[in-house]
Amino acid sequence: METVIEADSDIRWKGPVFIRIGNGFCERVGGPKAALEALLHRWPSQSQPEYAAAKYRCADAIIHHGSAEFARRAFIEAAVAAKVLS
Repeated sequence: METVIEADSDIRWKGPVFIRIGNGFCERVGGPKAALEALLHRWPSQSQPEYAAAKYRCADAIIHHGSAEFARRAFIEAAVAAKVLS
């Protein structure tokens, strides 16, 4: 029997987080899906423990309906550690 995992990619945070990766523009990240996309595809430093925690928390919020606010806090900590918080 197969397991079905329901994901909710429309989860929004109470307040957005603003980041600037590289020389790019300031980006508004409004929820765990956008945060996870930034972490997986454009994050400058993937070796920090904050990065791993943010990935886990964002995926948990999307897939398992974990706390979106825990995901937001973890994403902010990862952004601070990577020096991309704007």
